[in-house]
Amino acid sequence: MKVRDIMATEVATLRVDDELSLAEDIMHLGRIRHLPVMDGDRLVGIISERDLFKASLASVIDYDYQIKRDYMKTVVIKEVMKSDPITIHPDATVKEAAQLMLQHKIGCLPVVEGDRMVGLITETDILRHFVDQSP
Repeated sequence: MKVRDIMATEVATLRVDDELSLAEDIMHLGRIRHLPVMDGDRLVGIISERDLFKASLASVIDYDYQIKRDYMKTVVIKEVMKSDPITIHPDATVKEAAQLMLQHKIGCLPVVEGDRMVGLITETDILRHFVDQSP
């Protein structure tokens, strides 16, 4: 089975100059844990729920919600994102994707064809695939 067969193709993304508060809103409302970061049409990074947690926790550990929220509006995504994310081609196998995630201890891979992001595959997609394939 290929990555293209199980990847998500409708993927929420952020821009490098978006506020951290927007990432929190999208992750919370969409119940998602990873957001690719774009500079125009080019994939330049990724931000995870863990990155978001660390960025907000480090600065506002004992503050109330509004203070935390105000702080998060002052931080832009490019200050928190992981640059140069590890990617995979849509024709790679699901096993290759799983191996990359395990090797690098990451929860998702942007799927890139040429210089264009065409999808995202997560550990949940891979688990779902294996559960669906099990007798």
